[in-house]
Amino acid sequence: MGTETAPGVLPRTAFALAVLVSVVVLFMPAAGVPTAPPGTDKLVHLALFAALAATGRWSGIPAVPLAVGLLGYAAASEVIQGVTPLARSASATGGLADAAGIALGFLGRAWATRRTR
Repeated sequence: MGTETAPGVLPRTAFALAVLVSVVVLFMPAAGVPTAPPGTDKLVHLALFAALAATGRWSGIPAVPLAVGLLGYAAASEVIQGVTPLARSASATGGLADAAGIALGFLGRAWATRRTR
């Protein structure tokens, strides 16, 4: 028996880790969120969703289903932050940062793919 790995294990693992990190960061109760300068949370949202989009594309998820899924996840995360006892707040600007991150992740992955060809 060989020790070969299935094609695409690294990209799928990277995407799974990005999902796991996003769940921890987005749904951590307010008491566990470190204090930071104003606006830092929007940069975190941008980076999280850029990572989700880039690793999702790298793992082979088709663009349209990935974009729709990530936009739905972004909207749901804002609602959950606002209506649950997490003591977090929902914001339209958080959702916009999520959407910008998705676009950035798609662009970054497309750029990386072109460079390697």
